[in-house]
Amino acid sequence: MTKYIASRYITSQPDILSGEPIVKGTRTPVRSIVNLWRRGMRVDEIPQHLPHLTLAQVFDALSFYQDNQVEINKYIEQNRIPEELIHPAVKARLKNL
Repeated sequence: MTKYIASRYITSQPDILSGEPIVKGTRTPVRSIVNLWRRGMRVDEIPQHLPHLTLAQVFDALSFYQDNQVEINKYIEQNRIPEELIHPAVKARLKNL
């Protein structure tokens, strides 16, 4: 199992999410944190929605994103759910984030 250490809290392992960058010790991809941040969630609120993460992990993930935007944006686009497939209740909840 080859892995690379991207930063203090971010890593990548071929056997977890096909090597997509994740927060160490979790299966949480950096793209999930970036998506919450892009929706306007304050950085200090993200651990409330992902309680298994610390604020330091969130900051590190966003820092990693700033240095690797092309790569992370590719993962975001690959995992994007088409608007017409999102349930109305989920859309309403996302508007409140």
